[in-house]
Amino acid sequence: MSNNRNRLGVVHKFRTSTRCGRGLLSLWRRCGGAIIHSAKLMLVAALIVSSPLLASAATPDPVLEWIAVMNNTVLAAGTPPNVTGRVVALVSASVFDAVNGIDPRFRPIHVRPDAPHNASQRAAAIQAASAILMNLYGAQQGGTLTAQHDASLAALASTEKPESIAAGVAWGQSVADAIWAWKLTDGFAPTPPPFFGVQSIAGTPNSLGFWRPTPPANASGATPQLATITPWVLTRPSQFRLPPPLALNNPEYLADLNEVREMGSLSSTSRSSEQTEVALFWALNTPLAWDRVAAQLSAERGLSLAENAHLFAVLNVTLADAITACWDSKYRYIFWRPVTAIRAGAAPGDPDANWKPLLDSLTGTPAHPEYPSAHSTYSGAAAFILAAVFGENTAFSLTSEIRPGTRSYTSFSEAIAEIADARVFGGIHLRSSCARGNSLGRAVADYVSRHVMRARGDDQDDDRD
Repeated sequence: MSNNRNRLGVVHKFRTSTRCGRGLLSLWRRCGGAIIHSAKLMLVAALIVSSPLLASAATPDPVLEWIAVMNNTVLAAGTPPNVTGRVVALVSASVFDAVNGIDPRFRPIHVRPDAPHNASQRAAAIQAASAILMNLYGAQQGGTLTAQHDASLAALASTEKPESIAAGVAWGQSVADAIWAWKLTDGFAPTPPPFFGVQSIAGTPNSLGFWRPTPPANASGATPQLATITPWVLTRPSQFRLPPPLALNNPEYLADLNEVREMGSLSSTSRSSEQTEVALFWALNTPLAWDRVAAQLSAERGLSLAENAHLFAVLNVTLADAITACWDSKYRYIFWRPVTAIRAGAAPGDPDANWKPLLDSLTGTPAHPEYPSAHSTYSGAAAFILAAVFGENTAFSLTSEIRPGTRSYTSFSEAIAEIADARVFGGIHLRSSCARGNSLGRAVADYVSRHVMRARGDDQDDDRD
């Protein structure tokens, strides 16, 4: 019991000055608490083997176990980060409503708590997670997922009664089915026509400032439907729409673009080897990275099954709404990427038709408008939620599926600052776009944490502002 009080005391001290302290923290006080190419597959395998949260046999909590399975499944399938936000929310929301539906401590996300009284929470969590992943990836990894599902349930046999496991499986499946059916109508499908940006306005070809496909792939804009999808919690995608990007003659814009031109070039002589490594390390799948951080901190703090179900649901639903808010601004302003601006001569100095960003050596420039940074939006949202739970000055480490080795941080703010550097040094984002993306993510996280999955009976801040 002392561990719970200590943990909650740290959280309360950090968040009492913010609105989130009235939402997310009240729950704890009341309730205790880009496609991976074949050349990278060895790094993915190393990540899976080395990460302490990914060894299911040593993980008694099925929430952490299936967050790890989800991590491996998404990486193996090469799901891009912008779509991963939807995946992690579907899995975590289903697990939460399944676990919470058996012992209701919080308001559900979607499914009314109505589980059999003898249902196993652990079995429900396993079934809910595996059912969603099978819906998403069964055609690719059905055999692997089925084997993991069967092994997870078999591990429960030594501690839980067969009828309890069976009831939990049935309940978890019904919850996953309900969440899946609900989100089939949110506008993500069917896939819209290809988006190729603004090639001309009022007869002016290649209008300055507007996004168009970028080399080397010159792919159409990714998932434009995310800009209009029905959010999980936000009232509308444009609820926190950012102001327009900086004007092309704004001194801050010119300074930002000049920084990218110098520091983000593939052939830069100004960027240090450490700065290069930072840029390459963070070219990872952002939602999965923050889930791995959350799992690490959960294991260190000894969170319970119910606490983990709640933590990952709040975190991942927030990430899903953060990417929707980000895409709303991206496809509202359709702002060009640095490589386009520099080659067009919009940066200080002469046009450089041969300029390439550092990330051309790895993933290339992402195929969607520059403003704001999706990585920074995701990360600002995740850091807000995790800092509210664990404290801002919480140390953690992270392994990237893109680069070998581990990087360590003494606070969430330290990681956020490094991420902004990474996107600039990678040659794909302006620093102001990272700062505004971070602010957008934090605004979404504050809203979500005050409006969903609160403790039952907690009516504070029950508004839809």
